[in-house]
Amino acid sequence: MPTPPVVLASSSPRRAELLAQIGVSFRTVVPEVPEEVLPLESPEAYVRRLAEDKAVAGLALTEAPAVVVGSDTTVVLDDTILGKPRHRADALDMLARLSGRSHRVMSAVAVTDHHGRCHSRVSISEVGFRSLSVAECEAYWETGEPVDKAGAYAIQGLAAVFVERLAGSYSGVMGLPLYETAQLLQDFGVPILDP
Repeated sequence: MPTPPVVLASSSPRRAELLAQIGVSFRTVVPEVPEEVLPLESPEAYVRRLAEDKAVAGLALTEAPAVVVGSDTTVVLDDTILGKPRHRADALDMLARLSGRSHRVMSAVAVTDHHGRCHSRVSISEVGFRSLSVAECEAYWETGEPVDKAGAYAIQGLAAVFVERLAGSYSGVMGLPLYETAQLLQDFGVPILDP
């Protein structure tokens, strides 16, 4: 059987780089999916639902049969979701709350196709930050890097110097857990590392 075409339902250059890293050929679509937490929704259920919603919305934007990948990542501190900062003060508050503490990063990936299947998995990593000064947080904000990042930081960027320890998936913290992604794609007939 021929390999089905893969579509990444994301505008994130990081997710595109990660998917390309494991040798998957794909094209991208950018679905519009509201990122609001539902009442009484747990962080894990929230991130899984968004990944699934993005995959399904991405599938609606494709014409030919395809395998569509959707993903979402969120930072969780004390069971509170820290989304993308709304403005400078919001980002500085998030960074101050993360300073000197451990938090969880939940990254979900969902894969769907034109046969109505939709499977998802969630990767949960623990990230420990060293103590951050107010001046460091302000200087980091001025770089522009935290603007569109969950928890107001990017582990693959300048914020790498804040991270004392990481237990879990580095690619998951970046935005696309590659172990889970590869497993799901293989389940949908997309070969990984296939000679």
